[in-house]
Amino acid sequence: MSAPERIPPRSVTPPSNTAENTAENTVELLARGELTVRGRIREASNAALYCTVSYDGEEAACVYKPVAGERPLWDFPDGTLAQREVAAYEVSEATGWGLVPPTVLRDGPYGEGMCQLWVEATADAELLALVDGEEPEPGWKAIGFAEVGEGRTALLVHADDERLRRLAVLDAVINNADRKGGHLLPTGEGRLYGIDHGVTFNVENKLRTLLWGWAGEPLPREAVDVLEGLREDLAAGGALSARLEPLITGAELDATRARVAALLASGTHPEPSGEWPAIPWPPV
Repeated sequence: MSAPERIPPRSVTPPSNTAENTAENTVELLARGELTVRGRIREASNAALYCTVSYDGEEAACVYKPVAGERPLWDFPDGTLAQREVAAYEVSEATGWGLVPPTVLRDGPYGEGMCQLWVEATADAELLALVDGEEPEPGWKAIGFAEVGEGRTALLVHADDERLRRLAVLDAVINNADRKGGHLLPTGEGRLYGIDHGVTFNVENKLRTLLWGWAGEPLPREAVDVLEGLREDLAAGGALSARLEPLITGAELDATRARVAALLASGTHPEPSGEWPAIPWPPV
């Protein structure tokens, strides 16, 4: 696939009407609008194109990831990453937490692909840090020790933040195999979004994340209520089940139901299984 190489800086401000739009209006804009490629995001592991989308007098910036630009993976079926990104959005919406930017599956200049609203991240939000010592300071949760050069190690920590905790629950449900620091987008309005959900919904346990700080701790009441709602929505004939059926396999849908049931049965945040690297590499 050939694509323009002009790269927009991450500080690009999206055109009018992004965060102000309702999710429903934004989904319509993304799905029906005229998609214009403006540049390629080179640091992405798969083809990711920075675009604008225009419809009925509205315009927004977005990311378009064509299926044709997906690299084959040994543990995921070819040509399915875009659908998994949309499925992650559907689950996020069902939680009511709005943790994934509006995302649709649509045709584009390079064929069918995922189209997601561009979210402008703020640079001054501290969610991850490397600190000296063996215990985190108040307000932080330990992830693990990391080598920082010359034989020195430091403690990798993440903020003890309600938004991150919600995202950790979502990741456990969708079986996210790649929750890196660079996939966390805090906004100036205080929202937090997670992006890059192509490697999700595998039948096997592949949870790999930087958000292990609550591992083994009881789930908050809010999370339990959300999971109970998901269990109902994921049941055969449920609204979420119907939206996921065209996006993931039947076995993957059953595995998602099983993960929700397991979280409710344990009442705790999951812990690393030991069968799969617990932290993605590179972590950022």
